[in-house]
Amino acid sequence: MIEAERGGFDFDLSVRNATVASGVAKYFKATKTGTTICGVVCKDAVVIGADTRATAGAIVADKNCSKIHKLADNIFCGGAGTAADLEHTTAMIAAQLELHARSTKTKPRVAMAVRRASAHLYKYQGHVGCALVLGGFDIHGPQLYQIYPHGSTDCLPFTSMGSGSLAAMAILESKFKDNMTTEEGANLVAEAIRSGVMNDLGSGGNVDIIIMTRDGKADHRRAFLSPSPRTYTNPKPYIFPHGTTPILFEVAKEEAMMTDD
Repeated sequence: MIEAERGGFDFDLSVRNATVASGVAKYFKATKTGTTICGVVCKDAVVIGADTRATAGAIVADKNCSKIHKLADNIFCGGAGTAADLEHTTAMIAAQLELHARSTKTKPRVAMAVRRASAHLYKYQGHVGCALVLGGFDIHGPQLYQIYPHGSTDCLPFTSMGSGSLAAMAILESKFKDNMTTEEGANLVAEAIRSGVMNDLGSGGNVDIIIMTRDGKADHRRAFLSPSPRTYTNPKPYIFPHGTTPILFEVAKEEAMMTDD
């Protein structure tokens, strides 16, 4: 006997909704991160740039970290988001591309790297915090993609991502032109990252860039630009007189060594 369809409202989720409204159930909260990454397509190269500031909340954890990750000899990406997610995701994709290259005896293509990254991120529905600007040079020429944490992708001549992306995009939109030389592209990317650094508290440090050319070589330039170098130095060394810090107790050297063991 077929059960008749119930009419009216469905109250199956009323208990669940009441629990959520009461505040008892705790759900994942997105972590705010800070980064500026961007890339441009030139006449004979792809240029990707990134800042070097790593933050832990309101604390600068590292002033000179590298946010450019190698996926293959001809494919690199700049990463924004959670550092652990970026490290493990890019390492996994790099391993997959290397295994494919060894089994087929061919260089991996940029579209394949994009597809694998997109499929992996879509599977986790944004809970893997990776925003990538991925570029490379293969038989189809220079290519640049942006990949969002939920898995959507775009193929663009220039793009930027991260918390400083709006400031970087303002520079890219105003100064990008077709068929730029490699040096013009490198300088434009550096200027765009600098704009992000100067207008976003989560971005800072130096500007790293990488240039991928037709011959399959990558020129990784660390600290290509220092947007805000520290110019002030104290002319006199700090001298603290004896007694500034009180000594509570003293331990003999032999006793200290036994304590360490």
